[in-house]
Amino acid sequence: MMKTALTIAGTDPSGGAGIQADIKTMTANGVFALSAVTALVAQNTTGVKSIQEAEPDFLAQQLDCVFTDIFPDAVKTGMVSSVSLIRVIAEKLEQYRARNLVVDPVMVATSGDRLISEDALEALKHRLLPLATVATPNIPEAEILSGLTIRGPEDMVRAARAIGEIYGCAVLCKGGHQVNEANDFLWTPEGTQTWFPSPRVDTPNTHGTGCTLSSAIAAGLAKGLSLEAAVGLAKEYLFGALSAMLDLGHGSGPMDHMWDLKSRFIQRA
Repeated sequence: MMKTALTIAGTDPSGGAGIQADIKTMTANGVFALSAVTALVAQNTTGVKSIQEAEPDFLAQQLDCVFTDIFPDAVKTGMVSSVSLIRVIAEKLEQYRARNLVVDPVMVATSGDRLISEDALEALKHRLLPLATVATPNIPEAEILSGLTIRGPEDMVRAARAIGEIYGCAVLCKGGHQVNEANDFLWTPEGTQTWFPSPRVDTPNTHGTGCTLSSAIAAGLAKGLSLEAAVGLAKEYLFGALSAMLDLGHGSGPMDHMWDLKSRFIQRA
């Protein structure tokens, strides 16, 4: 039977990030993608123009519809910008005893636009992170969550451990941001500490990398992979999507999520 994964996130009309990227990534990684929309986001490769949040009751109905019909084998959360929505998500995940939860603590878009309020950040810390199987912060997000300054690999280790010990989840601290090539560090509550090395792809088109990586990890967990194996495969997939050198839009463009898909139906003119 085909495995399933649910993304709970905002939209991206330009298709490179958010729910659109999540669905593409999950599909490319061999699972059936389910979705619940937290916000309609008017954005493109140059930035975020406006955000229209879903009503909490409507988000709750979306989640009820998914969990009572096609129970997901894994769940990932992306952009959630208000306390009320985070509360709904946490309550529903607890109610249905959701498994394999990947929390991408989205705080700032690739374009630099802030995507979460301060009170929502506190709710994310105390309601969502304790439910997570793994959290996937980038360097700026890891600094905020840990309260530590990250200037090198040793700081990444300290920050991941601090976040994991505070919230009781595994933490994948993502590299880049001038700290290293694109080497990520995984800390787990069981004591596992693993580096996932990867060269930096020389491209300005990195729109949606965080969404893509977290969704690929969720797909791996949905298929029954260990967390370490899911992260390793997700990193390989992301490297390929970046290396495909897709070049669309006037800003930080999207990746080619279907770079490894081979089918006569997708042959390009």
